[in-house]
Amino acid sequence: MSRSGAVIVHEGAEVLAEAVASRLINRLADVQAQRGEASIALTGGRIAARVYQYVLESEIRSVVDWSKVDFWWGDERFLPSGDPERNETQARAAFLDKLLIDPERVHPMAASDVVDTPEEAAALYAAELEAASGGSGLPAFDLLLLGIGEDGHVASLFPGNPALDAEGAAVGVRNSPKPPPERVSLTLEAINAAYTVWIIASGEGKAAAVDEALSEGELPAGRVQAQGHTRWLVDKDAAAQLKHLEF
Repeated sequence: MSRSGAVIVHEGAEVLAEAVASRLINRLADVQAQRGEASIALTGGRIAARVYQYVLESEIRSVVDWSKVDFWWGDERFLPSGDPERNETQARAAFLDKLLIDPERVHPMAASDVVDTPEEAAALYAAELEAASGGSGLPAFDLLLLGIGEDGHVASLFPGNPALDAEGAAVGVRNSPKPPPERVSLTLEAINAAYTVWIIASGEGKAAAVDEALSEGELPAGRVQAQGHTRWLVDKDAAAQLKHLEF
């Protein structure tokens, strides 16, 4: 057990993606068994796209009533609707458009052709999150998925960027070191309000950041602490520098 949660290492990227997909289905099914509905906050990136495809292809996907799942996003690139670089576009193409979901339960962040600034998009999302939380402002997602960047960022919260210390539920991000420079993100406060958070990492390029986040906790990824369970789901390459683990 690390300071930031359990670490589960898989043989390779495809095994990791398939395993995360199975875990995701089972997690949502368990929550629905308890209260009839569930909520998930999605992430973007190559490994996430593979996870979503495995969810779609899974023989057990029908154990979830997808029409009673609320879909949110942890962050978004502030680009026009339908732009292929948007996390929403990726998720819809990978699996959302092929599942029997309730369109009213899909909650994308506002695109740049809908509002003028990432701050406006963040304000709209914060209001939507507050409404969903019954007025508390920070809904406890049943499951929140995160990737980790080579610099240790999660969602669009980059080291040294003022957005990392923002209060409230959502924040507009400017001057991102990765394109595009304008983004929208959940705050660290909102991320840590989730009941379960999974940080997914694949590839040797992530190994140094994974090690630093887990050993020192100063990177954005290392500051993630879910209310219930935080899990690091990684492949062997991403875990290669974790000196305190044997695998």
